[in-house]
Amino acid sequence: MTGQEVSPSFRLVYVPGVMPDKWVRIWNERLPDVPLALTQAPPGTAEERLRSRDADAGLVRLPVDRTVLSAIPLYTEQTVVVVPKDHLVTAADEVSVGDLADDIVLHPLDDVLAWEALPGRPALERPATTADAVELVAAGIGVLVVPLSLARLHHRKDLTHRPLTDAPASSVALAWPEDAHTDRVEDFIGIVRGRTVNSTRGRKQPAAQEKDRRPGQDRADRQRRAGAPAGGSRRGGTGGSRRKGTGGTTKDPRRGKPRRRS
Repeated sequence: MTGQEVSPSFRLVYVPGVMPDKWVRIWNERLPDVPLALTQAPPGTAEERLRSRDADAGLVRLPVDRTVLSAIPLYTEQTVVVVPKDHLVTAADEVSVGDLADDIVLHPLDDVLAWEALPGRPALERPATTADAVELVAAGIGVLVVPLSLARLHHRKDLTHRPLTDAPASSVALAWPEDAHTDRVEDFIGIVRGRTVNSTRGRKQPAAQEKDRRPGQDRADRQRRAGAPAGGSRRGGTGGSRRKGTGGTTKDPRRGKPRRRS
């Protein structure tokens, strides 16, 4: 952390398909005095918002520029093919890229999958957005391959989807500017990683708490955990039992024997 002055609010950008609702709820419970400002941005602009400091952190799709941004991978999505409900592939529980060889596979300009070679037959034009591509699928013009969250986001009653087993996958990460790792960013990292509200990981212990500890308190705590009396004295313990009845001296083996008469 850099100790930079932070904004009175925490600005979070996220890409379509990512649902930050649970993390937002936890943030509002833990930090009610720090508003969480949410902005949805297309995948191509979310990273730029972080670069220009228009957002403090972002839920983005990998890859990102690691020379500028820090990132924590959160999860990898399943890839699916979106098709009309009467499409042949709906007869199977899952399909492969080869099963789409005879289909026109739409490739929107905002596609988030890193294809080495596009499957199926190419369309005459690339749709501008995933939403536009879904409309074309509904019109019977082709099929669309997307992460599962985007298929759900653009759900239609006349369309369905099937897992695509050998397609590239999209991973979601929490990212922030590398030189702006503030306490607020650390708070959000703790939330997405499931840390408890009392966790001090990533934070220094407040000085006031250190001052409240009495001299020797750490030593007393260690002895208490080990089962020894706090304060370090062993009086009355095993040492006391060794002295019982002896006065603290070694017993004389000749003491108490009768003397011989001459």
